[in-house]
Amino acid sequence: MNPGSLYLVPAPLSDAQWEDWLPPHVRDRIISLDYFIAENARSARAALKSLGLGRPVREVEIRELPRGKAYGTAPELLAPIIHGRSAGLISEAGMPAVADPGADVVRAAHLANIAVIPLTGPSSVLLALTASGLCGQRFCFHGYLPAKPDQRAKRISELERDAHSEARTHIFIEAPYRNNAILSTILDTCQLDTWLTVASDLTASSEFILTRRVGDWRSHPRPALDRHPTVFLLAAS
Repeated sequence: MNPGSLYLVPAPLSDAQWEDWLPPHVRDRIISLDYFIAENARSARAALKSLGLGRPVREVEIRELPRGKAYGTAPELLAPIIHGRSAGLISEAGMPAVADPGADVVRAAHLANIAVIPLTGPSSVLLALTASGLCGQRFCFHGYLPAKPDQRAKRISELERDAHSEARTHIFIEAPYRNNAILSTILDTCQLDTWLTVASDLTASSEFILTRRVGDWRSHPRPALDRHPTVFLLAAS
């Protein structure tokens, strides 16, 4: 028996209708699957419902990735695929394995000679970068910065120095309830001529994307970012 395939399934970034962010043929492929490996089963069910699954979601098998490293459980998660059943890997938002867990399962699939097929869908990191106007030739995504204020300020200073010396755009995110705190740290820490992009609620009707120098950000009212998923980008002048 030939193995099935592992599809990398995009999840919505907002409550927009699926037609606004997903090609129809990708949606058809997703809803044809009956087995998913998910970061969070509850959010995966909600994402599938939003696609118009066409059958009760309880008929779909969803197995959650364990907390922490998933590689040790990869054989168990991949066993149905090895036996011919295709599956989808889905995160809570955007593309799996980018700022989300799942890379260990993808790597294990390669080692098991399972075809890995990425499906077209939104990635908040790339959407923010392309909309920023900042350098897209040299960039680095860092995920979350340190939560402690002093460590966070130190890390932002390090990224700013690298942005100026290496002409590189630095991208990072934060837990939505700490967005205002990280924006304040950036504005208090960075040089006036450093570029900052704030990209919030991507693909939603409340989407906000703005690039300004830090000095300009300081002299204008700050956006309301609390509880809104946001991507931050820093680049040299």
